[in-house]
Amino acid sequence: MTASFDRVPCTVVTGFLGAGKTTLIRNLLQGSHGKRLAIIVNEFGDVGIDGEILRNCGVENCADEDIVELANGCICCTVADDFVPALDKILAREPRVDHILIETSGLALPKPLVQAFQWPGVKNRVTVDGVIAVVDGPALAAGEVTGDREALLRQREADRTIDHDDPVEEVFEDQVACADLVVLSKSDLLDDAGRSRATAAIEAHLPRAVKIVASANGRIDAGAVLGLGLAVEDDIENRKTHHDDELDHEHDDFDSFVVELPAISDPAALAQRVSAAAEAENVLRLKGFAHVEGKPMRLLVQAVGPRVTHHYDRAWRPEEDRTTRLVVIGLKGLDRAAVEKLLAA
Repeated sequence: MTASFDRVPCTVVTGFLGAGKTTLIRNLLQGSHGKRLAIIVNEFGDVGIDGEILRNCGVENCADEDIVELANGCICCTVADDFVPALDKILAREPRVDHILIETSGLALPKPLVQAFQWPGVKNRVTVDGVIAVVDGPALAAGEVTGDREALLRQREADRTIDHDDPVEEVFEDQVACADLVVLSKSDLLDDAGRSRATAAIEAHLPRAVKIVASANGRIDAGAVLGLGLAVEDDIENRKTHHDDELDHEHDDFDSFVVELPAISDPAALAQRVSAAAEAENVLRLKGFAHVEGKPMRLLVQAVGPRVTHHYDRAWRPEEDRTTRLVVIGLKGLDRAAVEKLLAA
């Protein structure tokens, strides 16, 4: 199976919440060696964060208009309404793009998205060059897929409304099952024993021979990821997942909302509140921007479970509303009031 030279290749980057997809894509942009790239980035929530991060990558051959953002649901659920128009917009640009990167939400299943490349009007214009699954190395080494697994299991035992099937495990397994390459992220945080445990956890869910590549800080050679030429849409039916018998894929297992806060005075104190909220209320993922009093720079905040990182990513623009907005994602039944109270403490 090979991709047609007449079709624009697309790389689907999938992976669970906080695995490191956006960091990987940002590094791919910086190492694209003159290729004209476009990006479709999707968010599960009301406020796009990852698209905004990528817009400030500073790569000359990836302009702001080459980044199309979809919000409020994963691409696999909104193919007709959102994804196809996004492709139309990108493919109409001149000069023509060389490659499209598609970052799915952390809750998305890649298989329905790849199947959409079989549609009339799509299959003759684009092809799936490859599916890249980004996985959280330290979490897998600890026996998790993301965040505080023990807290999630406690919540499951206490809440009879949650389905007995584990949505976190199923999403992770479905993403890995569709992968042509698995990127083990945050490998710099692993020792040899941890790397072996993480690799074994991935291999347990790989149905075929798929390479696992370690990556630190999202760094990976673009040549190892782009230009695979696999035309995955022609093989996707052979990749078996948990949801193959479902006509529709719903996200009823998860909740997402936005918390707005006033300007903060201490980034470290905000990070402590984020960590406390994640641990107390079983938050899977939190990401957003904060306005720090007296600082001209915007603070980027990212959390996977109770693990929190933050740094100033760029200066606020004159026309921007300097505010603190955080997207919170967790399992169904997440106590919004309790999370808001902890973040505002």
